[in-house]
Amino acid sequence: MNACLNALRNISLALCVGLLVSACQSQPTSNTFSSNQSMQAQNVQLGVVETVRDVTIQPGNSTLGATTGAVLGGLLGSNIGSGTRANTAGAVAGAVGGGLAGNAIGRGGNTAGVEVSVLLESGRRMAVVQPGTSNDFRPGDRIRVNSGGGTTRVTRG
Repeated sequence: MNACLNALRNISLALCVGLLVSACQSQPTSNTFSSNQSMQAQNVQLGVVETVRDVTIQPGNSTLGATTGAVLGGLLGSNIGSGTRANTAGAVAGAVGGGLAGNAIGRGGNTAGVEVSVLLESGRRMAVVQPGTSNDFRPGDRIRVNSGGGTTRVTRG
């Protein structure tokens, strides 16, 4: 019984730490660049904002979070009960629960975003979704569209 309570305490502690870490992660903005985007050439196109609307950016699946959660959950779960069957059942239940929790923690929450539709000077139209709000841009604003390294963002021009 004590082993079961200890395992539950350890799982609860791991989940709380994971939630705290994910809550402390900063949300990206149009002024935030990752380290692999720095010192990279980007194509710049000039244009005018046509429309702006608020959107919600949902996180993708977190393979790392799910894997880490499954491993930790399996290790903690294997300490439940006494005997091979109980340990195996605990490890399987812990791995499944840990994987689900790790995926949820790794994904974090939704991010407020904005879809900016742009008429480029070339006559081409494009829409870019990025973190932000509809207050960031107004129709008629002169902007720059920076593209490179797999990312595109709209900034005031």
